[in-house]
Amino acid sequence: MKERPIGVFDSGVGGLTVVHALREACPHESIVYFGDTGRYPYGVRSKRVIVEFSRQLALFLEREQCKFLIIACNTASALAIDETRQTVDVEVIGVIEPGALGAVQATRNNHIGVIGTEATINSSSYVSAIHALKPDAQVTALACPLFVALAEEGYSGKEATRLVAEEYLAPLRDAGVDTLVLGCTHYPLLKSDIAEVMGPNVTLIDSATEVARVVGDRLRLRNHHSETHETTSYRYFVSDTPEKFARVGKRFLGHDVAPVTLIDLEDLHHLHDTTISKQ
Repeated sequence: MKERPIGVFDSGVGGLTVVHALREACPHESIVYFGDTGRYPYGVRSKRVIVEFSRQLALFLEREQCKFLIIACNTASALAIDETRQTVDVEVIGVIEPGALGAVQATRNNHIGVIGTEATINSSSYVSAIHALKPDAQVTALACPLFVALAEEGYSGKEATRLVAEEYLAPLRDAGVDTLVLGCTHYPLLKSDIAEVMGPNVTLIDSATEVARVVGDRLRLRNHHSETHETTSYRYFVSDTPEKFARVGKRFLGHDVAPVTLIDLEDLHHLHDTTISKQ
């Protein structure tokens, strides 16, 4: 069990921020990542379809002998985590609850901001998770859809990003939030731009960092954590455009992303159908 990998899946490349955080928090752990680039983005799809996709990817990672699964996609974390947990026999965690917990622990004035894609914000998942932990918290949530493209195109630190960030974040800054949840896995790439706009008195909560910390704690608690570098490996799977994934992924990890293996979508469908037929 100790030497089995941690599985991470996302609708695309953004979940690599979770991989980056895992590599820092759990340096001995092997990781298997699946970016569903052939069906990206999930945010425009129905709950039924997102649940189906999430189940397929979870089954794929379970077949890869993963000991723990992370849903790095905020949309799938919000809409499909319960069904995914019912599909596989390994522990599954999303990015929303750890991010909410980090925000509740960090806030000083009880006013928390959340930024994310339109799908994540419209789901109210972070608001619900924060209120479940701290019912009296004031939560202000705003969608910042352009941040995804800016992150993928490497626009961190550029004037265009600063202008967009100022436009998006001014209402949160003016409202007096003292803690801001980066509720999209792309957003950590723009952390310096966001921090500049929000000012030094606002704590930024990176859900990728928070989930990596939780996973590390749980593996150690169960004595399932790897203790050696000797067998550590990193493997990446995608459902389309492996070359683009490798190119953009380098911005997220800071080094080359390899190997990247293309998986036919029909294989994912067949894996899921076979599992259902056996139940």
